[in-house]
Amino acid sequence: MNQTVQRIRNIAMIAHVDHGKTTLVDKLMMDSGLFRANETVQERAMDSMDLEREKGITIRAKNASIEWKDTIINIVDTPGHADFGGEVERILKMVDGALLLVDAAEGTQAQTRFVLRKAIENGLRLIVVINKVDREMANPARVHDQVLELLMELNASEQQFNAQFFYGSAKEGFMSQDPSRPGDSMSPLLDAIVEHIPPPEAVPDSPFEMLVSNLDWNDYVGVIAVGKLTGGAVSTGDSIHCLHENGTTSVADAQKIFRFAGLQTAESERAGPGEIVGIAGFDNVHIGETLAGGPTQARLPSVAIDPPTIQMQFCVNDGPLAGRDGKYVTSRNLRERLTRETRTNVSLEVADTGSANVFTIRARGDLQVAVVAESMRREGFELLISRPEVIYHEEKGKRLEPIEDLWLDIPQRILGDMMKYLSDRKGEIVNMEHAGDRVKLTAVIPTRGVIGMETYLTNASSGEGVMSHMFKEYAPFVGHIPTRTSGALVSMEFGKATAYSLDNLQQRGRLFIGPQEEVYPGMVVGENSRSGDLPCNPTKTKQLTNVRASGTDKAILLEPPTQMNLEKSIEFIAQDEFVEVTPNYLRLRKKILDANARKRMEKREAGS
Repeated sequence: MNQTVQRIRNIAMIAHVDHGKTTLVDKLMMDSGLFRANETVQERAMDSMDLEREKGITIRAKNASIEWKDTIINIVDTPGHADFGGEVERILKMVDGALLLVDAAEGTQAQTRFVLRKAIENGLRLIVVINKVDREMANPARVHDQVLELLMELNASEQQFNAQFFYGSAKEGFMSQDPSRPGDSMSPLLDAIVEHIPPPEAVPDSPFEMLVSNLDWNDYVGVIAVGKLTGGAVSTGDSIHCLHENGTTSVADAQKIFRFAGLQTAESERAGPGEIVGIAGFDNVHIGETLAGGPTQARLPSVAIDPPTIQMQFCVNDGPLAGRDGKYVTSRNLRERLTRETRTNVSLEVADTGSANVFTIRARGDLQVAVVAESMRREGFELLISRPEVIYHEEKGKRLEPIEDLWLDIPQRILGDMMKYLSDRKGEIVNMEHAGDRVKLTAVIPTRGVIGMETYLTNASSGEGVMSHMFKEYAPFVGHIPTRTSGALVSMEFGKATAYSLDNLQQRGRLFIGPQEEVYPGMVVGENSRSGDLPCNPTKTKQLTNVRASGTDKAILLEPPTQMNLEKSIEFIAQDEFVEVTPNYLRLRKKILDANARKRMEKREAGS
């Protein structure tokens, strides 16, 4: 094998959400000498998106490169949330090994199973890191056994089953293979990566070929195709062919070649086999396509992405306040932006509907769609979003719906309420473990039952509950599942809300707006404490007279309105409601704003 290829290690960081992948990458880069001793390094340096820093999770897979003892280690940090599983699937084709992180207290979780299954299917060499051993409830021995059981369950090869285990704390910056003897640096883990992860399988003397696993953007050169060279080499100015998925071929020159150096990219004149690089030159290139030296070369096998399980509607904002806040408000703007999103977000599907102003978005989960909508909102878009609906399948005349594995870690005090909630949503508890004043539940539940559960769990447990879920299979339809039992307080008037009116309305439920906020007919201003919608006038003012009486001028004490972020809003709305998203406002509204038109629609639906 070529000497240059022998010096390369390509490895992915995979784990459940919040198990410490990005923090571990920070420490590996520090211990490798990438940063100066006096250099200020931002925490979670690879989380470059604003949304990633705000939510504390990785959303997009990103590349970095470090050098350790004359070996170049290319690291790919992947998301840990199940909704962004498509990012993991496409990245695993680019690497030859994986670092599997597992929390020493939480153990194996939903996404641990998912990412490990994908790594095993791709035949990757594994190194297991049991992280956060300094946590109060840490139990490394138990987690070690859980990982081995999971490897057996997922039919890992003998080589994968005999993976190296490391114990430590990425936050404190130490790793060791002996849990009773904590180390003092990341050096043992870096040595293990060099020793146990194989160099890339690449043929130096073959024609150039590369599978596009990621897309980047540069303001000067445009689209950058990122992937691993599985054969040959490429130099700046070389004529290369893009073998598209539809069977066509396009030709372009390699304008720029980018190598990863730490967290940055550096231009290079040439890239050799086994390297992970970015190549600029093609405008119309997609993830999963092949870049090759000649038009007759065979396409490399693309990445198989698990299908989406939910769908939502993105619509043009047609409300009375449309166009006041955003820059991009037309269906053309919306279509272009969604089409651009599907080029880099391979697990997202966009389809047209019978209306030119409505698009159907299919995804893995509502968080994935909420992140797209939040990104668009910050770019200046206005749009309407509907409640998530599951994607049904028909098989042999039977209606099938997606079923998910659900993991809950909750306080003991809400166990009874949570079990009733799961029962109402057709969930079946398959395992229960008590640990002090906390309980771990494992259940099987329809995807319809999971929608809205996170908000309920947060409220019921005062923020102490933790949940994770993962798609399991399609199974026969289980029947009706109740969603929101409460109604909505719906505005009848256009204007600004008054404190006088809201003081009376807060006795009927919880409010989503405060005084002086603009409202319009059909806008949802609060949640009714009873079932059914309640029309109201939040703009009503007090009738003033010149007669003074004791008690008529009582002080108005308004409770603070409930602040709804985008994810909570999407989970809250009913089937006949939209979330109106603008750069500075989130409003809830009825799909049909006119009250009389809503009544006629309800009568027609009741008659049918």
